[in-house]
Amino acid sequence: MVAELGIADYLGDAPAGESELASRCGVDADALGRVLRLPCGHGVFERADGGFLHSPASELLRTDHPMAMRGFPRMMGLPVFQTVVERLSHSVRTGSPSMETVEPNGLWAYLQSRPDEYEIFGQAMTAKAVADIAAVLGAYDFTQFGTIADVGGGRGHLLRAVLDAVPSAEGVLFDLPEVIAAVDFQHERLAPRAGDFFADDLPSADGYILMEVLHDWPDDACVTILEGIRHAARPGATVLVIENVIAEGSPDPRGRTLDVVMLVVTGGRERTATELGVLFERAGLRARAVVPTAGPLRIVEAAAA
Repeated sequence: MVAELGIADYLGDAPAGESELASRCGVDADALGRVLRLPCGHGVFERADGGFLHSPASELLRTDHPMAMRGFPRMMGLPVFQTVVERLSHSVRTGSPSMETVEPNGLWAYLQSRPDEYEIFGQAMTAKAVADIAAVLGAYDFTQFGTIADVGGGRGHLLRAVLDAVPSAEGVLFDLPEVIAAVDFQHERLAPRAGDFFADDLPSADGYILMEVLHDWPDDACVTILEGIRHAARPGATVLVIENVIAEGSPDPRGRTLDVVMLVVTGGRERTATELGVLFERAGLRARAVVPTAGPLRIVEAAAA
């Protein structure tokens, strides 16, 4: 609610009282003040002189912040995601995502029919990608690739950052036509390629990036995606799966939480490195290494030949 109301955009350098903020948002002052005290207790906003101020964490909720994260809590607050979590029992009984009780054709069909929610979803995915980029770039040497294909790469934030860091490389951003149509391709070494990775040929490249793509899909669908890469890949190509790879043999509350989210929303799952290795083998790839990053993601590397 705080992100949806845009509270962070209404705060400046001086403390703002709940009445002032409520007037700008068109809500009840007492209720807003009570709600804002909750994130303050977790370091998101601060209390000062009877009003509210920004903290480093709440600055990220500003729409003009270079690493703005407002889209992510807005996405999590969409009624559809609350509904599918409430219907977890459907997924437990059937093994299928409870999203199908809202939209039989799944999450992507649901979003495509609701442009406003699709835009919030896109902002959330962009925000998350931007937050993870520095950790990925710091963990892996992309200079070995002449051509890099980002498969299911959304708006291309990771690929742009990789190309900026590797001036000798060229990139191909592959995603659905409606995604590619919304991307600004003002980058001389970045080329668009619209298509469906279940139905169309993938780009030929030396290196492939799959950042938080496979976790959206069940095993058989993942194998289809990986087989498409293997068929398109140049000899000796490398495939990089970048996800919240579940730690084996130790508690992983974040990973297990995301796993349940994937269960109800997309029918996908979070996987261990061993489970990803099984998918690689089924697709004719060979698992090679697991590279940690400074963030929550890990990079699982496979050889295409």
